[in-house]
Amino acid sequence: MVDRPRSSPENFDLSEDEVSPEHLDSQVQKAQEQLISLKRQQEVIERQKRELEELSRRQEQLQTGRAEMIDKLTRALVIVEREEFETQRRAQMLSGIKESFGLHLQYFESLDLKGIEGADLSKELTRALSALDDAKAEYSRTIPRIGSHEGDGGEIVGELSHSSFAPDHGGRDFTYWFKAGLAFTLPLVVVGILLFIGLLMGSPGH
Repeated sequence: MVDRPRSSPENFDLSEDEVSPEHLDSQVQKAQEQLISLKRQQEVIERQKRELEELSRRQEQLQTGRAEMIDKLTRALVIVEREEFETQRRAQMLSGIKESFGLHLQYFESLDLKGIEGADLSKELTRALSALDDAKAEYSRTIPRIGSHEGDGGEIVGELSHSSFAPDHGGRDFTYWFKAGLAFTLPLVVVGILLFIGLLMGSPGH
């Protein structure tokens, strides 16, 4: 007898159950479910990717803005500290000017030469004229400093520079004040001379 060739397992035909419509439908259903699952996973991965990209963008935005803000605030603080120092220095200067002007004002408002005669009048006039010179000199020296700060005090200086207390550049020098003092004291000198002559003429030797 001649032996028939044996068929390998690979050559076995599929069973009827494996090729039945029900089995194929089941395989298709499984494939569709796997595809849907893969799509869902893809959507999740894409969403996570977008979220990571957004986080990266926001982090980069924060780092850039942070560095820029640190630079601006650092430079601004230097300017603010300098302005604070200048403001304090200016406040101290204005406080000193206020006190000095107040003292001058108090002196001139309380000045009253009525009822003073003779040598006392001459003494008070000399004192008052000296105080007036000091006040005028300090006024003319100080008023420009009040408006020295940019945008501050310009109108005040412009107004006060034309006031009666502003420095007079029309020639009121030492000669002027000497003549003014002489005009105040000359009557007193004349009276003194007349009294002296009267005493001489009334003495027993004459």
